[in-house]
Amino acid sequence: MEAILTSFVLVAISEMGDKTQLLALTLASKYRRPWVVMGGILAATLLNHGLASGVGTWISTHVPERVMAAVLAATFVAFGFWTLKPDTLEESAKPDRFGPFLTTTVLFFLAEMADKTQLATVALAARYQSVVLVTTGTTLGMLASDGLAVFLGERLAQTVPMKWIRVGAASLFFAFGAASAWAAVRGA
Repeated sequence: MEAILTSFVLVAISEMGDKTQLLALTLASKYRRPWVVMGGILAATLLNHGLASGVGTWISTHVPERVMAAVLAATFVAFGFWTLKPDTLEESAKPDRFGPFLTTTVLFFLAEMADKTQLATVALAARYQSVVLVTTGTTLGMLASDGLAVFLGERLAQTVPMKWIRVGAASLFFAFGAASAWAAVRGA
């Protein structure tokens, strides 16, 4: 349960203000079909984070524990700093030929490639050594955060300053980095 809860909280908070959340808001505004957009987000996230969790789990079985703890510490701290930098979404002017579900699925899958939430999923899977639990947690975190953009979008952006959300998410990454550094120092 710890792997699911930790993965959920870390991704849900770090996704706030992320480019994929901005993409969710854009697609929801464009299509006006929130449940179809959410279905596309779900499909893309399951595939993307399932692959990321698989990579993280594989890495954790092939890298010594102490080295893994040190790498995770550096990774989480780097994500903390990355989270403090606001994302932007560069919109493409291509015509839409595939409908809202397929467009959302493809755009989300591609937008998540090498994104901080995908890389955090790799790190979480390396830490917890569970593809299913981490993918479940990160996917639920993505759905929670992106669901806010899809269903509440503009009202939420006017109420909660994104700066404070980014600071909170960065703090979580720093805390995980400190815990991993401690594990590396004490010999994992």
